[in-house]
Amino acid sequence: MDAALRDPADILDRTGYELEVEDAFEGPTLNARLWLPFYLPHWSSRAASAAHYEVGGRSLRLRIDADQEPWCPEFDGDTRVSSLQTGLFAGPVGSPVGQHRFRDGLVVREAQPTVALYVPLYGLFELRARALDDPSAMVALWMIGFEDEPARSAEICICEIFGRDVGPEQSRIGMGVHPFGDPAITDEFAAQTLPIDARESHVYAAEWTPDLVAFYVDGRLIKVVRQSPSYPMQFMLNIYGDRGAPEFIVERFRGYRPVTGPAARESAYAY
Repeated sequence: MDAALRDPADILDRTGYELEVEDAFEGPTLNARLWLPFYLPHWSSRAASAAHYEVGGRSLRLRIDADQEPWCPEFDGDTRVSSLQTGLFAGPVGSPVGQHRFRDGLVVREAQPTVALYVPLYGLFELRARALDDPSAMVALWMIGFEDEPARSAEICICEIFGRDVGPEQSRIGMGVHPFGDPAITDEFAAQTLPIDARESHVYAAEWTPDLVAFYVDGRLIKVVRQSPSYPMQFMLNIYGDRGAPEFIVERFRGYRPVTGPAARESAYAY
């Protein structure tokens, strides 16, 4: 049975998929053909939203430095973030048009080119990473609509991990969907308590089909959301925290594309 039609397996099944993109962070620099090292720069600026990170030796290390300032104090207060994203779309300066309208009243502060480095429609996506137990920090991998149309704005959160929820015997992992401006999606998100220490290396994954999104941790099915955004989405990989928070260590990112059935598509990664 093809990946778009079957019910999700209890153990992650890659049948019907092929590897489309992989980043194991082996080189000395960030893969600029996959990642933009900024966080929603249209609502702020590239300078203010630039990620603080190191890459190489088979890991990406996202961090909040002691001298790092809030990325968008007018609309997001003292929030500090280091983030990578795989696409970018926004209107002209002064326009309310832009990805991830997280507050009312947002307008574009700095003009941005349209960029679509990896913006797939359906697939299977995996992150291998080590979270942290700093109570001021949160780390996440999430997808947002490319939002070239306002309703194409839902979120698929593959993992959201607050440091206060991480311990040696169990950790709480947030997963699910948020609608934002998509009237076809209803909010269905929750933190799942799992018997893992999220400070250790674990694999967080989502299988996204036309009918559902299935969430996995270490290859085991944790949650199924039986609704699905129906437009291309990009990835957001980040750490939020106070100054001097420990590093979020990312070991691998993978994206698989469906190759059979109605969800089959050509590669969304042009490189």
